[in-house]
Amino acid sequence: MQVEPFDVKDQVAVVTGATGVLGGAIAEGYARQGMRVAILGRNADKGNAVVQRIRESGGEAEFTAVDVTSRESCEDAARQVLARFGQVDVLVNSAGGNRPDATATDELSFFDLSDDGLQQVLNLNAMGTVIPCQVFGASMAARRQGSIINISSMAAMTPLTRVVGYSAAKAAVSNFTQWLSVYMCQNFGPELRVNAVAPGFFLTEQNRFLLTEQSGALTARGQQIVEHTPMGRFGEADELVGTLVWLASPASEFVTGIVVPVDGGFSAFSGV
Repeated sequence: MQVEPFDVKDQVAVVTGATGVLGGAIAEGYARQGMRVAILGRNADKGNAVVQRIRESGGEAEFTAVDVTSRESCEDAARQVLARFGQVDVLVNSAGGNRPDATATDELSFFDLSDDGLQQVLNLNAMGTVIPCQVFGASMAARRQGSIINISSMAAMTPLTRVVGYSAAKAAVSNFTQWLSVYMCQNFGPELRVNAVAPGFFLTEQNRFLLTEQSGALTARGQQIVEHTPMGRFGEADELVGTLVWLASPASEFVTGIVVPVDGGFSAFSGV
């Protein structure tokens, strides 16, 4: 039977960070395509809200609490997911974020950033990608197939001012994506692929304090970003879904080891 190139129906997708703005949009977008979705995150109320929206639309989803920086927590989540869904076809590592105490601003110098803040941002974004790849990737490697999709950032391509910890962590995610793509392909075959998406600027709980005022107006930084984005706006979370579906589907079966910008042209524009 011929396989439709973008058909992902009935695949099982694990989405970490699915309680956040971007992860939730990815999870709901996958469910709209007929995928069975494991919603992973730390906040049960937010996770169950995503599950409820998916189920109300006729989709299948289940929430599992997890701390992606803990191997024990990830292993427990993997046992629950495999017991519920039987297998993992797609792993999306969207857990991540930034902290004010890992961000250099006019009020907080780089020299005064706390060790704890920097370590937490590095741990959440970098190790919070590596550990789920080890834990959930092991079951995918046993089947010798699947698609791992990491979430990198524009900050990985060109380090952005202020976000020192986040830029370093996301650069590590992009590098790790390429390394793991080669490792999986050489050791477990070409049907186990690893790629990443680098979103441009989307308003999230983690970056809102940098980009908007309490009134909702853009900060000077937010305005600068919009001016440097040829499309002239921030992205909408749903605009990530098409790329994530492509990377999960047979349409990208010869694609591994890439980082796809979804950025409204930000990375293509020199500012001149």
